[in-house]
Amino acid sequence: MTLIRNFLRNLLIRNGYHLSRLSDMEHLLSFIRSLRVVSIEQELIRIGGPGDGGYLVPDDLSDIEACFSPGVGKVAKFEEGLASFGVRSFMSDYSVMSAPVDHELFTFDRNFIGVENRDSMIRLEDWVRKHSESENSDLILQMDIEGDEYAVFLDTPSDLLKRFRIMVVEFHALDMLFAKEPFQIVKQTFDKLLRDFSVVHIHPNNRADILSNNGIDVPLAMEFTFYRNDRVRRLQRELSFPHVLDSPNHAQKADVVLPKCWW
Repeated sequence: MTLIRNFLRNLLIRNGYHLSRLSDMEHLLSFIRSLRVVSIEQELIRIGGPGDGGYLVPDDLSDIEACFSPGVGKVAKFEEGLASFGVRSFMSDYSVMSAPVDHELFTFDRNFIGVENRDSMIRLEDWVRKHSESENSDLILQMDIEGDEYAVFLDTPSDLLKRFRIMVVEFHALDMLFAKEPFQIVKQTFDKLLRDFSVVHIHPNNRADILSNNGIDVPLAMEFTFYRNDRVRRLQRELSFPHVLDSPNHAQKADVVLPKCWW
């Protein structure tokens, strides 16, 4: 969206970043290391079944008030899975007319999630406050908004983000990491999240390509699971990528092995 691209451009200007062609490879590697998956005591479980719409989350769903799901596709398998735990879901997307399935625990709003409030758009903070019954309850975020996630996270106050116990987010256009100015957009976004969350799982989307430069391999779209730090109990265990519970987004293609530089 033009609005969000302008938001990011203005953000970079305010913070003194200047256009340059390529990211410094050492800085890029340091950033990737900061995103390496944390081994935790809690088991990961899959919510939503195989294929697109299913995600791995920590087995810690008790007392979750609700899931907020910006970006609505043709399925709601994740939300249906949460409903089996008694978790209601709020969905929002202006590009479709309704939620893909009817369920007593589903509420749909026809809005894009963005960086201002207008006829077809609402800010994440305002959308959550519109529906959340308590200022203190824990929530889940499941977000797939095709590249607008960077602006939305940078716009959303950290106090609101900390309401989410678990966040599952598909990050797009990760080739931005190789260009210095766009790299700062990605880095600012993840730096903000990592102040309060740990990465507990990464799954590349096998519909997207992998871009390589100077020995650094970057899948262009990846699903990240974040877990709020106050819930994290670290435990050394062997990690594998893909995880045994992972499932290819595209069933007719092999799943993608997370490149070694990411773990």
